[in-house]
Amino acid sequence: MTDLPGIVITGASGRMGQMLIKTVVESDKARLVGAIERAGHAWVGQDVGTAMGGAALGVIVTDDTAAAFANADAVIDFTAPVATISFAQEAAKAGVVHVIGTTGFEDEHLAEVAAAASKTPIIRAGNMSLGVNLLTVLAKKVAAALDDDFDIEIIEAHHNKKVDAPSGTALMLGEAAAEGRGVSLKDVRDSGRDGITGARNKGDIGFAVVRGGDIVGEHDVMFAAAGERIVLRHIATDRAVFARGALKAALWGQGKPAGEYSMIDVLGL
Repeated sequence: MTDLPGIVITGASGRMGQMLIKTVVESDKARLVGAIERAGHAWVGQDVGTAMGGAALGVIVTDDTAAAFANADAVIDFTAPVATISFAQEAAKAGVVHVIGTTGFEDEHLAEVAAAASKTPIIRAGNMSLGVNLLTVLAKKVAAALDDDFDIEIIEAHHNKKVDAPSGTALMLGEAAAEGRGVSLKDVRDSGRDGITGARNKGDIGFAVVRGGDIVGEHDVMFAAAGERIVLRHIATDRAVFARGALKAALWGQGKPAGEYSMIDVLGL
């Protein structure tokens, strides 16, 4: 049992944090060795199982990242960009695999992630599900097959508590479509339509965002031309798909050399 990889979960009290903890605890391939929350959080010092309203798990929630990582083989992190950068730096020092499901990064954040990845394996993806990563591959292939007479629009929907838009998954899909077209997303991205915007620019990749209720995650990639449309769609109904993918990534990363990886690598797509 103790030979199983030890996993630390950051942001333990959040919806994804709790789902990740449940997934690791129920797995026969890993063990929970740490749970992290920010300093001053009510969960710090409590058994994480008790804090979640269940049986004690023998893991005390801590705000001491270095101490938690010292006993770990991997950390799974769905928090916020600034917190993730700090976790990446600590993971690099400890030499543990860092799985990042955080979204909303700016270029300077990604540079920090890349620096940490020179010292330890980092697996980062806007979405950890098998279906979405397959959708990413398909979006790239379809975009490569069609010329710019087909407008590309990415429509995403999430719950009303999500703080970033477009979603990391939508941007991942946009990057894939842009790569298929042989262009840079930053040059063709259109995600700010409001008011009298004028006609759509040929070759742009558009983004539309929906926020409401408890939507887990829905993503469409639409290729629209005169007289026809092709729509690739993924709908997630349970956060468990992301947690299972993240755990798979943490296990896959064991023994890998330092570097940046994606779920495409993990899934062999």
